[in-house]
Amino acid sequence: MTQQQYSPATDVRPQPLSTEPAAPYSAPVIADPAPLGLAAFAMTTFVLSIFNANILSTTLASGVLSLALFYGGGTQLLAGMWEFRRGNTFGALAFSSFGAFWLAYWWYVTNIVGGLPAAEAHKVTGIFLLSWAIFTFYMLIASLRTTGAVAAVFFALTVTFVLLCIGAFATGHASVNWTKAGGWAGLVTAALAWYASFAGVTNSTFKRTVLPTWPLG
Repeated sequence: MTQQQYSPATDVRPQPLSTEPAAPYSAPVIADPAPLGLAAFAMTTFVLSIFNANILSTTLASGVLSLALFYGGGTQLLAGMWEFRRGNTFGALAFSSFGAFWLAYWWYVTNIVGGLPAAEAHKVTGIFLLSWAIFTFYMLIASLRTTGAVAAVFFALTVTFVLLCIGAFATGHASVNWTKAGGWAGLVTAALAWYASFAGVTNSTFKRTVLPTWPLG
């Protein structure tokens, strides 16, 4: 009988416990999702506001639905989940909620509003917008500890929702005028969100402050 050769690879004997301390766990670093979320919000808001401001006929407004579903909705929701991963409560709540807003808007337009009584549908739209105006207002308060760029976005968005809400509840020419004013406020909101996104990605790639965001916290 030949003696079995010892091989470390096949050794199943208990090994002594190491007395060396384990290396501390280091979570993987992920990129800042805020520029992505802001860009998705800005583009979708810009396109919808073009129709609300009556720059293009509102009969073409359904053209924003694909953006609302995939970019404003889906992409922002992803950005919100990544903000949770980074431990940013404000960003997580903002991007997740407004991603859900665009998804809800897409569903409302494609599946709900057509089945509502024509004389009452504007009231449902008004309540929908009022709810988001309230949410955006208290997020505006919270944004005052982030940056001036982000706070400006939430201020303009609060104004936009209020104007659109009034337009939804109003009737006749008043409704058209309030909605148009909300559309123009939405264009300002989109421009501010694009700036915040532009500043975020540019400052990150240049590794220095190229475009100011005016930190408030």
